[in-house]
Amino acid sequence: MAAPSAPRPPRPRKEPQPLIIPRSAAEEQRLRLERLMRNPEKTVPIPEKLNEWAPRPPPEFVRDVMGSSAGAGSGEFHVYRHLRRREYQRQDFMDAMAEKQRLDEEFQKKLERNKMIAEEQTAKRRRKRQKLKEKKLQAKKNKLEQKKQEKEPDQSQERVSSEDDEEDSKEEEEKEDDAEEPSFVMGRG
Repeated sequence: MAAPSAPRPPRPRKEPQPLIIPRSAAEEQRLRLERLMRNPEKTVPIPEKLNEWAPRPPPEFVRDVMGSSAGAGSGEFHVYRHLRRREYQRQDFMDAMAEKQRLDEEFQKKLERNKMIAEEQTAKRRRKRQKLKEKKLQAKKNKLEQKKQEKEPDQSQERVSSEDDEEDSKEEEEKEDDAEEPSFVMGRG
């Protein structure tokens, strides 16, 4: 018999965990997360995606060709039935894959169409913001010119009337534009 060497140190005892029965799916998920977070260094097994089932390809060379000759044994029907079932299964699989591919293509087209619509809306709003910005700058320039004219009242009034005509024509062009009028005015308070 082997001589007892130094006694082993006792194993650390685990704390007994209270038994908690989850009453809902959310509570069950919370319990699982708590258990995972007790030891964050421990790796978590993540299952890999299972490969999709695919039927066996049809044989390239069929050895037992069934003919319509008389004298087929009683066991041949079961062989035929099995081959027929397998062929129908293969055809159903091919139909399902074609349908899935068609749906994927439709989804990609729909995504592309939605993306184009969103880009058009963004461009339209960008043009609208730019117009408002230009209009604001023009109003600011007009205001500065007006102040200059008030300081120099002896200048002719003809110049002012021509500027007003230009401003009126610009406002008419903006009203004819299909962009909506802003529901608020920025910079005034």
